[in-house]
Amino acid sequence: MNVRHQFTLSGTALPTHGEAMLDEICEHFIEHSEVERTDNLVLLRSEIGNVDIRLEGGSFTLALASPTKEMLEQNRHMLAEHLFYFAGEDPFELTWSEPAPLGSLPNLHEVTVVSAEDVTPFMRRVKFACADVTPFIGEDMHVRLLVPPKGRPARWPGLRADGCIAWPEGDEEILVRVYTIRAVDIERKELWIDFLQHPAPGIPTPGADFARDVQPGAIVALLGPGGRPLPVASSVLLAGDESALPAIARIAAEIAPGTHLQVIIEVRDAAEEQPLPSQGSLDVRWLHRAQYPDGATGVLVEATKAAIAGLAGDAYVWVACEKRDIRSIRSFLKARGHDRKRMCVAWYWERDEQ
Repeated sequence: MNVRHQFTLSGTALPTHGEAMLDEICEHFIEHSEVERTDNLVLLRSEIGNVDIRLEGGSFTLALASPTKEMLEQNRHMLAEHLFYFAGEDPFELTWSEPAPLGSLPNLHEVTVVSAEDVTPFMRRVKFACADVTPFIGEDMHVRLLVPPKGRPARWPGLRADGCIAWPEGDEEILVRVYTIRAVDIERKELWIDFLQHPAPGIPTPGADFARDVQPGAIVALLGPGGRPLPVASSVLLAGDESALPAIARIAAEIAPGTHLQVIIEVRDAAEEQPLPSQGSLDVRWLHRAQYPDGATGVLVEATKAAIAGLAGDAYVWVACEKRDIRSIRSFLKARGHDRKRMCVAWYWERDEQ
């Protein structure tokens, strides 16, 4: 992606732990961009442009370049949001050579709940009416769901001068969660999102609670879409747990005809299985945790590694599940020398060991 881009922007940032943040940046963006790292210099290359991040004397020097002004702003917003996220509770300052244009978010879509229904005992589907579904047709399939507080009119976020989102605060704070667009119904102008209803008691599940309680007519918003292109290969491995099931089902439904799909999905039991319509040829294996021996761990990881070991070198590997499991699978792929351009291996949640 060594393309000369016309629109450029520079910036500086003051991280509390610069080297640790560079590590976070590389681990996260490896699934979204071409990533190169040389000591304290990180280069990110993607369809919306380039980002160079250099750590010098405890501060970041940032250089952005994109083919259009709109992509440059998208590049700035993407980087700013992630830098503040990686900083967590640590102090973090970010300034640009030119401040971001203030105003509403260009990729925010207000939608209306049409219906909600259980697909399986622990998966609930909510359908949303959207005035224009065109941006959601194609390969970008992840969005941020924005839900206003109950009983209050929606106040949607805008942009700050540093390129980050200005989220409503206090009584107007909104719920924000990332989900997969399970399907787009073009004729009805509807978007479908599947919500996992977590069976473990005592764990906060605001997104699942929304899907359980929401009524037709409720107004929410979707921010996006974003994501990676569909796998393009004659043979594709899809593996994940139920958190990845909506994405796996969407990929299977939209994959090129004739693609051979090997699919491994871990769910609670047989009642959580779903049909996976596809124009590809499917070889599906369901793993049921309810049938595991007491104390069994790593079943999905080991099944995925065994499947990878049997793949041809030009196969595409797509895996999504728990963070530590993903790190193990990613290390296995690296040790085998699997082509980085022929994989997407991302964590969707993190296990609480406490």
